[in-house]
Amino acid sequence: MELSLPHPSPSGPGHPWRTIAVVASGVAALELLVLTIVGIAVLAKPMAKRAAVREAQTAPATKKSAAPTRPILPRGAVSVTVLNGNGVSGAAAAEASRVRARGYKIGVVGNAPRGGYGRTIVMYRAGLNREASRLAHELGIGIASPLDGLRPRDLHGAKLAVVVGS
Repeated sequence: MELSLPHPSPSGPGHPWRTIAVVASGVAALELLVLTIVGIAVLAKPMAKRAAVREAQTAPATKKSAAPTRPILPRGAVSVTVLNGNGVSGAAAAEASRVRARGYKIGVVGNAPRGGYGRTIVMYRAGLNREASRLAHELGIGIASPLDGLRPRDLHGAKLAVVVGS
């Protein structure tokens, strides 16, 4: 007498191997797609740069027209508001004297809308960054920035502002 044990059928409900194979294939295809996109993104940028360099080297030299720059305003045409941002009495007046000695027109000398400035700073209206950098350099001030914490009306018509810090 022969003893036979029941063998599960490979296609029966106990072994969903076909479903597992299809899902694994889908995941692998998705991973391949993601890796291909990442590879293209990583390699495309350096290749585009090389192509641009080669094109620039082989292209005939053409005259590049720079954007017209406005001449820097003379010191006498630049008005400066000097504001005390540190609370020390007379600090703004002393700084205004230094600014005036360099040929700038002095606008208003007064207190900043807020105190507590840690460093003296030159602030400028839009388009006057070169004038502000020149003034900052002449006064030994390390920072020239667009209006930050001040509104244009705080300048009382002046083009630049020096806010005296501690």
